[in-house]
Amino acid sequence: EVDLDERFGELDLRNDSDIPDVPPSTDSTPEILKRALSGLSARWKNWWIRGILTLAMISMFFLIIYLGSFMLMLLVLSIQVKCFHEIITIGYRVYHSYDLPWFRSLSWYFLLCVNYFFYGETVADYFATFVQRREQLQFLIRYHRFISFALYLAGFCMFVLSLVKKHYRLQFYMFAWTHVTLLITVTQSHLVIQNLFEGMIWFLVPISSVICNDITAYIFGFFFGRTPLIKLSPKKTWEGFIGGFFSTVVFGFIFSYFLAQYQYFVCPVEYNSETNRFVTECEPSELFQIKKYSVPPLLQAVLGWESVNMYPFQMHSIALATFASLIGPFGGFFASGFKRAFKIKDFADTIPGHGGIMDRFDCQYLMATFVHVYITSFIRGPNPSKLLKQLLILQPEQQLNVYKTLKSHLVEKGILQPSLRG
Repeated sequence: EVDLDERFGELDLRNDSDIPDVPPSTDSTPEILKRALSGLSARWKNWWIRGILTLAMISMFFLIIYLGSFMLMLLVLSIQVKCFHEIITIGYRVYHSYDLPWFRSLSWYFLLCVNYFFYGETVADYFATFVQRREQLQFLIRYHRFISFALYLAGFCMFVLSLVKKHYRLQFYMFAWTHVTLLITVTQSHLVIQNLFEGMIWFLVPISSVICNDITAYIFGFFFGRTPLIKLSPKKTWEGFIGGFFSTVVFGFIFSYFLAQYQYFVCPVEYNSETNRFVTECEPSELFQIKKYSVPPLLQAVLGWESVNMYPFQMHSIALATFASLIGPFGGFFASGFKRAFKIKDFADTIPGHGGIMDRFDCQYLMATFVHVYITSFIRGPNPSKLLKQLLILQPEQQLNVYKTLKSHLVEKGILQPSLRG
């Protein structure tokens, strides 16, 4: 029996060359496109397929933007679930011969638990007034973290109970696989929604910058690429990388100028409990008000301008575009390394010419984290509106105490005159 355990234990110590091959992706290109492009070479056929599907996805994206913030949130959630499915499916296919018990069921259960936790936090933070009016929700929000922890513990205990002799190590590999996938997909998508609540412009400019960089780097690499950039992605070239960088910075600067003119894009997304709708109406902050800037002397000679009028946000857009074009691609390189490790070309074949959803959003998740950190570090200040909502939830006695404390503080500062007593 000991020898048998050791022999099965060795199966968990396989090297990369022993990893089973994942079945190759099927060609999901519509037949009408195949017939229309049948006379082209494989290189140009892929160019046209990618181009047509890219335009279709961009058009769909603009339509969802027009439909509003709620539809964008549903889009982010849908993409998160699909990306999770693609990564988990790879793990299941690679190790399918082991027939690990409960692997897929527990993976989806943990996805539900983590989403319940994050979206519950969002509801408590941004929909306080709405929650206050419903007693059932008040209970769920008050004990939200305890409920979330209890749900996770149930899944954790189920995992321990599912452990099978001879497969222990591999089951822990898969447990870690699930949790890393949750970290990559759920946590980052939650940050995307947090960015959206700060104003749609914080959602659109970063995402569009990554898309722009992906497209322009592909175009520059396709026509001018000669010098390989990184071994993980043999098709990536320095020409595409550099061309994508300059194109993305220019695009981000111009695109942010266009968006900054409209309240719909610059105002924080808030929920109006009276109309049960998301609203984007406000007095734009200083970031979105035209200011006059002096042009550096070195550039004055080139441009012939002494000053320019622009939105302060455009300066921030340069930082966002720079990250999207210089650091963002490393999310794609990371994904390429992952795919090479498991001998696959794409995460899935969902989008003809592009691969899976994860193939298109591998850089977006890294970008979401940067934008969230950027906002909290350099942009966000005290939010009186959010603070007022939290005060309105308090009991009358608590509100009165806050009022007295604030009044005493303002009197000490000399902002208010002390009340006269007869």
